[in-house]
Amino acid sequence: MLLKPNMSNVSLHLPVLLPQILEKIGLRPDGIYIDCTFGRGGHSRAILEQLDRHGQLLALDKDPDAVQMAQELCQLDPRFQIVHSSFSQLANIVQSYGWQGKINGVLLDLGVSSPQLDVPQRGFSFLHDGPLDMRMNPNEGQSVATWLATAKVQEIADVFKTYGEERYARRIANAIVEARQQTALTTTRQLAEIIAKAHPAWEMDKHPATRCFLALRIFINRELDELQQVLPQLVEILAPTGRMVVISFHSLEDRMVKRFIRHHSRGDDFPPQVPVPVTALHPTLKTIGKPIFPSDIEISSNPRARSAVLRVAEKL
Repeated sequence: MLLKPNMSNVSLHLPVLLPQILEKIGLRPDGIYIDCTFGRGGHSRAILEQLDRHGQLLALDKDPDAVQMAQELCQLDPRFQIVHSSFSQLANIVQSYGWQGKINGVLLDLGVSSPQLDVPQRGFSFLHDGPLDMRMNPNEGQSVATWLATAKVQEIADVFKTYGEERYARRIANAIVEARQQTALTTTRQLAEIIAKAHPAWEMDKHPATRCFLALRIFINRELDELQQVLPQLVEILAPTGRMVVISFHSLEDRMVKRFIRHHSRGDDFPPQVPVPVTALHPTLKTIGKPIFPSDIEISSNPRARSAVLRVAEKL
């Protein structure tokens, strides 16, 4: 007998755009689905509720805390499996299950889960004092503190400008390098205060460290690199008419997803002067509807959803 997951035992993390995802991912009761970012399992649990005993759901996450929570769901529901991995390894993982070209829907939620932001020890948030870390997987790579200890002014400024679109990137980078000469930067509060003092133009209702913290998180976790790696793999693993559903929370991410879908919906590239019939272009994706944004009601109950953008495409 299948045990229904107990939603009351789940963290207060609210899955973003949940009704829209359940509608757009094209759920069929006996299908095979993948949640590339389990987080705290809100999307996964909702998908499982729509599957019958033949359906299967595979989830990935590189955060060991998320994987530990997912293990509890594995024990409750034999249709569900979790892999501790970055989604950049998606195609290899799917191949190991023998599911290549058989996936009916894949969800990619690029946001940070609320527990990651709310637990000070993870070092993601400037609102809580904690170690300056920001790694999705604390057991891999270098922390923000380690990187900032030796990075040059130009390197820091480039990260702030490229990933955070921070207008005062150079000024803030100079302030960080000057501060670390006096004392080691080891906590989120230290860094947030340095940025706040160096930032000359505070925006209303936005902490001046917002863009810099976002940039550091994206950089230290190679988020854009991994997104670029996984997008072609989504097309590779999907069955015909299978759907890819992607939630972005940052303009750089959304731009990358938008361009990828548009390119694969157009098909092969030919010189503009060459008359080519549409049938010869061999597109691999079809765009499904327009971008979807959270409603005012969802934003009021979950402010972290305000920057979300949902894009959907179907494999031809």
